[in-house]
Amino acid sequence: MADLRCTIAGIRSPNPFWLASAPPTDKALNVVRAYQAGWGGVVWKTLGEDPPVVNVSSRYGAHMDTERRILGINNIELISDRPLEVNLQEIAQVKKDWPERALVVSLMARMEESAWVELVRKIEATGADGLELNLGCPHGMCERGMGSAIGQVPEMVENVTRWVKNATRMPVIVKLTPNITNILWSAEAAKRGGADAVALINTVNSIVSVDLDAMAPTPTVDGKGTHGGYCGPAVKPIALNMVAEISRNPFTAGIPISGIGGISTWRDAAEFIALGAHGVQVCTAAMTYGFRIVEDMISGLSNFLDSKGMDSLEPLIGAAVKNVVNWNDLNMNFSTKAVIDQDACIDCGRCHIVCEDTSHQAIRISAGEGRRVFTVEPDDCVGCNLCSHVCPVPSCITMQPEPATQPPLTWTRHPQNPFRQTAPETV
Repeated sequence: MADLRCTIAGIRSPNPFWLASAPPTDKALNVVRAYQAGWGGVVWKTLGEDPPVVNVSSRYGAHMDTERRILGINNIELISDRPLEVNLQEIAQVKKDWPERALVVSLMARMEESAWVELVRKIEATGADGLELNLGCPHGMCERGMGSAIGQVPEMVENVTRWVKNATRMPVIVKLTPNITNILWSAEAAKRGGADAVALINTVNSIVSVDLDAMAPTPTVDGKGTHGGYCGPAVKPIALNMVAEISRNPFTAGIPISGIGGISTWRDAAEFIALGAHGVQVCTAAMTYGFRIVEDMISGLSNFLDSKGMDSLEPLIGAAVKNVVNWNDLNMNFSTKAVIDQDACIDCGRCHIVCEDTSHQAIRISAGEGRRVFTVEPDDCVGCNLCSHVCPVPSCITMQPEPATQPPLTWTRHPQNPFRQTAPETV
C-alpha cells in the first residue's frame, strides 16, 4: 500500500488526516479517542489567556438539503473555555503518551506582542509539535480585537507571525481567514513574517438561517441570534480556490499548506493535496459522523495512490496546480457536447426542462416505445454541462469532446479581443 506519511513544516504524522482546531479537539479524552481511531494528528482547540471565555447555549446552526443531510454547520462557539493550565497539562500528557502522532496547538491573543509571547512560552513547555495561529475566527473573538480582526489586516498578520517566530523554535502555522477580498494578501503577509506553513480556510462569516417563528437568526440564544462561522461541505469550493491561489502565486508557491474546508472523504482530501496541500484538517465530517470516518479516508486515499502508481503522497502534492490557469488562458477552440445514454435514461425529463427554460434549447423530445426519448441536438449544444449535473442517474449524460479542427486559441490572442497579444500561441 502507498505510504501516507506526511510532513508539514517539519511536523510529521503517519497520515495526512488531522482534526482541525474545534470542539472535537477540546480535551484529552477526545484527542486520545481520535488517535485510537487512526487520525494522524490534531490541532488542539484554540487556547487564549485573557479576557475570560464564557460560551452561550445554543451554539450550532445547520444548513441541510431536502433529505436532512448536513451541507454546512454554523457555529457561534468561542475558543476553549477550559482553564489554560488544565489544557496545558493535558497537552503535555497526550504528547508524552502518543509521541508518533502530530499534536499542534492553536492559540489566539490580542494585538500585543507580550500577550502572544507569554502564551507561546507556556505552550512550548508542553512539548507540542507546533503552533497554529488562529487569525481567522469570525465571531465573538473578533469583536474583542482578535481572530479575523487581525487576520483581515495583512500588516497585523505579518507582525503577529514575526512576534511568534522570534519567540519560539517551534514550527509556526498561520491559519488564514477566508473573509477577505484576496487570500494572497494575508498569505503573503504570513510568509513575510516567517510562517513555516499556512492553514486554510477558517470558517466563513455567515447567518445560516432564520427562525421565522422567533424571527431571529439560528442558533438562537434566548430569542436572539448573531453571525457565526460556517464550515462543512458547502465551503469546500471556496477553500479549494484559495489553496490553489496560494499554490500558484510565485511569492507563496512552495509554502506548506494544511488544507481545511468541507473535507468529508478521501477524494476531498486528494483534491486539496492535488492543489498543493501537504495535508488536510477535518472538523464538520467528524462532528457529523464520528471519529471512525478516518478509516475510510485512509484506505481510500491509499487505494487511489496505488491505482495511480504513486507510492507516497509526494507525487500527488500540487499535481493539478499547473492546470489551474486564468480564464483568459483557456482554449476557446475546445468543444464538448452532451450525450444521453438511452439505456440508462429513466425518462424524468429534468435535462430537457432545464435546457429548455434556462439554457440553450438543445434537448429534443420524441416518442419512443412506451416512453419519451430525449436527444441532444449538437448544433445547439454549447457544452455548458448543466444537463449532466441535474440528471439523477450517474453517467447517464456525459460530455464528449469533439475532434479538434483548429489549433488552440486563448482570449489573450483572440481576434475579437481589442487588447490581444500578437505573439505566437503557446497553449
